[in-house]
Amino acid sequence: MSHNEFFFLNVTRSVMSPDTDFLVYFFSSQMADDQSCIVEQGAGDSADTDVIDAKPDRSSFVSSFFLKKKNVSAQPIKITRDQASVPAHQYNMNFEKLGKCIIINNKNFDKMTGMDTRNGTDKDAEALFKCFKSLGFEVTVYNDCSCSKMQNLLQQASEEDHTNSACFACIMLSHGEENLIYGTDGMTPIKDLTACFRGDRCKTLLEKPKLFFIQACRGTELDDGIQADSGSVSDTDANPQYKIPVEADFLFAYSTVPGYYSWRNSGRGSWFVQALCSVLNEHGKHLEIMQILTRVNFMVARDFESQSNVPQFHKKKQIPCVVSMLTKELYF
Repeated sequence: MSHNEFFFLNVTRSVMSPDTDFLVYFFSSQMADDQSCIVEQGAGDSADTDVIDAKPDRSSFVSSFFLKKKNVSAQPIKITRDQASVPAHQYNMNFEKLGKCIIINNKNFDKMTGMDTRNGTDKDAEALFKCFKSLGFEVTVYNDCSCSKMQNLLQQASEEDHTNSACFACIMLSHGEENLIYGTDGMTPIKDLTACFRGDRCKTLLEKPKLFFIQACRGTELDDGIQADSGSVSDTDANPQYKIPVEADFLFAYSTVPGYYSWRNSGRGSWFVQALCSVLNEHGKHLEIMQILTRVNFMVARDFESQSNVPQFHKKKQIPCVVSMLTKELYF
C-alpha cells in the first residue's frame, strides 16, 4: 500500500478489520444494489472500504505522450425538426438519437505507475451505465485503458458522424492529478483527450453539448470543512454567418476542485458518482444540467464526511467542481 492511499470502513458495518484506520459517515440513504451487473465486479470490490484516488511520491516517473490522429472532415449538420420550434436559449435535443456515452473505467494499473487498484470503480461503472442508458444514451464501457487506447477511443468517437445525435458524453474513472488523468500505463493531459471534440475538429457536434464527467483526484490537499449555521436579445438569426468559439459547448464536471483528493468507497463507489447517479435517476429528465450538478454538489458536500483517530484525516469533506462553456440551457 502506498503511503498516501488511505483505507476507510463504512460506519454502518459492525466489524472493523484490525488494519483499518478510518471510518466514513454516510448520512444519505444508500441505493439498493441491483441484482444484474453490467460490469463484472472483481473480487477486490467485495470489501466495504474507502480510498482516495491519490498520486504516489514518484519524482522519477515520466508520463507518456503519443501522436494524434488526423481529424476527418464531417458532413453538414442536419436536425430533425425546425430549429425555430426550440427556444433560442435551449439546446435543440430533437434528434433521432440522444447521443453516444463512453465510460472509461480504469481499475488496474501497471506496477511502474505506482498506482493502487481502484476497488469500487466497477460499482461506479455499473451505476453510470444504467443511469445514462435510462436517459437515452448509447452507452459503452471500456475497462483498463492505456493512455494510447483512451486517446484512440475518443479520437475515433470524434470522427464518427454525430449528425443525428443531440450531444455526446464521456465519463472517465481513474486516478488523477491536476489537469491529468491516468491510463493503465501512465498519465496524460485531459485536454489532449478532449481537444478532438472542438468545434473546428468535430463538425457534426458543432453547437451541440459535449459533456465530460471526471472521477479522479486533482491533487493531494484535504478539505477540513467548516461548521456552518443551519438575457439579452440575440441577433444571430439575422446573421447566419456568425462564428462559434472552438472551445464552446463543453462541460466538465469534476469530482473535486483543483488541488484536492477525491474519495471512493470500495463497496459503494465514489462519493461523486453515487450523488450524480442519484440526482440523474430522480431529476435527469426534467431539470436543467446546471441544476442537476448543483444538487450533486450539495449532496456530496452535505452527505459525506470522514472520521478518523488520526487528526490529519479527521472529518474531511469534498466538493465537486463544474466548468461550463455551454452556451444554452440543456435538458435531456
